[in-house]
Amino acid sequence: MDTEQFRKYGYEFVDWIADYMEKVEQLPVRSEVLPGEIKKQLPHAPPQQGEPMAQIFSDFQQIIMPGITHWQHPCWFAYFPANNSPASVLAEMLTAGMGAQAMVWQTSPAATELEEVVMEWLRQMLGLPEEMEGVIQDTASTSTLCALLTARETATGFMANEEGMRQPLVVYASTEGHSSIDKAVKIAGYGKKNLRHIPTDENYAMIPEKLEEAIKNDVAAGLIPACVVASVGTTSSTAVDPVRKIGEICRRHNVWLHVDAAFSGTAAIAEENRWMLDGAEYIDSFVFNPHKWMLTNFDCSAYFVRDTEKLIRTFEIHPEYLKTGADKEVKNFRDWGIQLGRRFRALKLWFVIRSYGVEGIRQMVNEHLRLARLFKEWIEEEKHFEVLAPVHVSLVVFRLNNGAAEDELDSLNRLLLEKVNATGEVFLTHTSLGGRYAIRMAIGQRTTQEHHVREAWDIIRAKAAETL
Repeated sequence: MDTEQFRKYGYEFVDWIADYMEKVEQLPVRSEVLPGEIKKQLPHAPPQQGEPMAQIFSDFQQIIMPGITHWQHPCWFAYFPANNSPASVLAEMLTAGMGAQAMVWQTSPAATELEEVVMEWLRQMLGLPEEMEGVIQDTASTSTLCALLTARETATGFMANEEGMRQPLVVYASTEGHSSIDKAVKIAGYGKKNLRHIPTDENYAMIPEKLEEAIKNDVAAGLIPACVVASVGTTSSTAVDPVRKIGEICRRHNVWLHVDAAFSGTAAIAEENRWMLDGAEYIDSFVFNPHKWMLTNFDCSAYFVRDTEKLIRTFEIHPEYLKTGADKEVKNFRDWGIQLGRRFRALKLWFVIRSYGVEGIRQMVNEHLRLARLFKEWIEEEKHFEVLAPVHVSLVVFRLNNGAAEDELDSLNRLLLEKVNATGEVFLTHTSLGGRYAIRMAIGQRTTQEHHVREAWDIIRAKAAETL
């Protein structure tokens, strides 16, 4: 493809993207294809000769698009938001066009230095302690793994004697903690048997007293408590663990405190929600995802640490081919995480923050919080419905309850959710909360307005009447 052809299709693709953003609301939110339906339309072997872009683009529209579930639909209420925005998309185009590999400062100085600046902006926007510094990872799962690896090295490699290094290390998280914690415990070599799931209270938040009891029991058994993962916004209900009390316990017992705020962390941009981060001075590492609720294309996970030296000592490598004359004067983010190769993710974050401003992002967050509170009120006013968890941010967890036995209620709500999603007009997902099947209404898509939430509620009520 020569430059003129590239220019021709580039314009065409931009027009397609703009039309998609404008008309996505007219599409079914969830893909309606059957398993294997896309695959059977694709050749089993690669083409031996190049094909014209017109044919490739046509196949994209005819074959691929029917199998896409539309996360940018204003009636997307499933899982969590994964917002993009025009500013972020444009920045991604520039990033792809440049093809920069930002592994060290020398490979693209602007990529490294822009990342330093935007991460400091984010720290200020969230009100995190001044001594914390940030780096962009791909996902919160990777960020949590980085935290567990750094905690492991801090508890052993940096300070323990050889005898101590043979003692098993222990990780603690609530029973509502994200599944990525379990995976990271396995990858980092702790072993699943050394992960303690701490009980939660009636609001599904970790009980600090139970945490300290578990830590003391492990110490008495000759084990080394290495890391506590607290959640500021659990996946199932956005429960908020008490960071201050947990932090005080970690400080007393010299345990690394990592805080997972992957989705809910964005809410702290609005200062009235800073209560969720009370006790931030005790946090050793912290993650939230701008690619969820902050208008930034996937992937972009903001990871902050208090002691960057410990992070770097965990990951740094010094092969000859990576050494440069500037190493002593600059940050090389290859030493701040698992990956050597790094995308220029800071550019889209820069575009988003400059395009919307802190106030614009804050207004979006507050509007979604308002819509969630409104939806909660509608549920509470309706017979046979109940809210199952406190509404801390923009997630409402609820179920239909006609007084039947618990197992019957599970089946009833499973059927209700199937009926709601079958309309193609909205998309919600479920969870298990306190052993009960529950429906999640996650409000956070960039273009969602009150009438979209009202339409979803009307569908839910209508399908509930059918179900009952």
